[in-house]
Amino acid sequence: MQFTVTDVPERDRFEARDEKGALAGLVTYQLTGTIIAYTHTEVDPAFEGRGLGSTLARAVMDDARAKGRTVVPICPFLAGWLEKHPEYEDIVVRTTRKIK
Repeated sequence: MQFTVTDVPERDRFEARDEKGALAGLVTYQLTGTIIAYTHTEVDPAFEGRGLGSTLARAVMDDARAKGRTVVPICPFLAGWLEKHPEYEDIVVRTTRKIK
């Protein structure tokens, strides 16, 4: 199954849609200048287990890199995904504080 991920700035989120246009998942964000904080990742249960979370994560990180942004990964899913993808380390802000 193919998903298309697009930025929807008026809703402060990226949306992933399937071939029929159904909303399958999203990543919300807060943008301040060149700093983007990804706050939440959500995948519709009907689309779980198909790699959509990773597709969303890669899309938002590639978008941030292309736009010269610095990423603050507040979302636990994205933070965990980034630990397995060091190729994005150069654009990620890390902290020693844990967000609960």
